[in-house]
Amino acid sequence: MSRETPIDYHTVTSKINELGICDLGLAKIREIVKVVNEIETATGEKYIRMEMGVPGLEPVNVGTEAEIRALENGVASKYANIEGVAELKQEISRFCKLFLDLDVSPAACVPTVGSMQGSIAAFLVANRNDRNREGTLFLDPGFPVQKQQCIVLGHAYRTFDVYQYRGEKLQDKMRESLDTGLVSTILYSNPNNPSWICFTEDELKIIGDLATEYDVIVIEDLAYFGMDFRKDVSEPGKPPFQSTVAKYTKNYLLLISCSKTFSYAGQRIGMMVMSDYIFNRRYPDLLRYYTTDRFGHSMIYGALYALSAGASHSAQYAVAAILKAANDGKFNIVDEVREYAQRARIMKESFTRNGFSIVYDRDIDKPLADGFYFTFSYPGFTGAMLLRELLYYGISAISLEITGSERIEGLRACVSQVGLDQMSLLERRLRRFRKDHPVA
Repeated sequence: MSRETPIDYHTVTSKINELGICDLGLAKIREIVKVVNEIETATGEKYIRMEMGVPGLEPVNVGTEAEIRALENGVASKYANIEGVAELKQEISRFCKLFLDLDVSPAACVPTVGSMQGSIAAFLVANRNDRNREGTLFLDPGFPVQKQQCIVLGHAYRTFDVYQYRGEKLQDKMRESLDTGLVSTILYSNPNNPSWICFTEDELKIIGDLATEYDVIVIEDLAYFGMDFRKDVSEPGKPPFQSTVAKYTKNYLLLISCSKTFSYAGQRIGMMVMSDYIFNRRYPDLLRYYTTDRFGHSMIYGALYALSAGASHSAQYAVAAILKAANDGKFNIVDEVREYAQRARIMKESFTRNGFSIVYDRDIDKPLADGFYFTFSYPGFTGAMLLRELLYYGISAISLEITGSERIEGLRACVSQVGLDQMSLLERRLRRFRKDHPVA
């Protein structure tokens, strides 16, 4: 079989087959990256790359300069303190106060090798604090690799798609899992990857109240800190602040990424913030794995020590400088990343103009914000079918099926790698797709 497609049909087909995955809808993000890289190399054609959430902006300059200075001062030859360098811990604590309105001691603020390390470390400790519990409740859709981490660790997990359980419905749905007595942790991202929905304050209170009632730890993934552009959280010390479950429970652990807000992904540096209550709390069952029953000590000298013995020394100075500039009001954490909202608006208009639909399109009774991600579908296609077919048109994405979404007809698009100079190319390819796949 041969077809006339914008990207050579035989090359795309052969590269997909070489991937060796029968159902492309189940392919992991990095697997899609691999197959698209190989098609681009073989054909010389540039794709509209929407499969991976990699920053599309330059790194924050104050961080780069601080890291260069640190390297020139010789930190590359020295192990960093596993708890984190003192100035970084202090600035994380200040950042929590000024941008989240939280009082957290520097001791409970720890650098991690990206939020990915933060989540697996959280599972290694928080999912082991009670021998009678099994694992995590994911409020999906969500980042698929976090479930892969649970699988690798042998931890059980439960999940449901929150889209049909917004508002007061969320409480009863969560209780179905919490009533089993087997849940150790609750995890979600806010704003959400991939749907870009954002929990309301009422919903965060529901989650926080349930965490307290059932004595479970909420792992709140703030990978897209400040990027719900419907409210401006960029002015330190003044409301509105970044929304967080930490306002409603002491049982929290926050993962704050430097990859998106600060465009500092390549240095693999993130932040874990534990409430002082959790950090100092004793869980006797932790002694099964660690030398102490104290949560914070087990996290740092048990899990994080075993995983990497600390985060990059020079990158810690970069983040300390970025946070200090933000805390001092010299760097606006939102201004530069607003471009993502502009890209999303243009791209969503292009998709809907050419017969596609936005899958997750509402935040309860409000239109969804434009941001780092959006989701889309096309009549007559499952997500797996659409993902495969778009590859012939020079467009890549990932299936919602791997995110825990019930909307298996949809795909997730990340806007970060699609520059404003590519919008006309996207429009042409979508127009051609619609021509070849007409809908009534």
